[in-house]
Amino acid sequence: ARLKAVLEAYALIVHEHHGSDLAALLHRGAHVARAQERLRNFVRDLVREGAASGQVRDDVAPEELASYCLHAVAAARHLPSRAAVRRLVGVVLASLKPPR
Repeated sequence: ARLKAVLEAYALIVHEHHGSDLAALLHRGAHVARAQERLRNFVRDLVREGAASGQVRDDVAPEELASYCLHAVAAARHLPSRAAVRRLVGVVLASLKPPR
């Protein structure tokens, strides 16, 4: 649930602020790299917790899965609606389920 909340919040931010003055302002400087690293580490830790509980696949390293998730939800900037963003997050989360 926490991973879903984080990915959905990030995707909605990307969707709503892409191309805005806020996006231009936020994507400057070294602080951006630090913020992206903190987000990636946070998602990695959530993926790791999910894998430990059996809710997230463990056949791919948590670092890789976190990177995949963040790159996938970044596609939200090109989606036409918030509903489409939520569907994207659903697809990403479905891909994290352990293989049968």
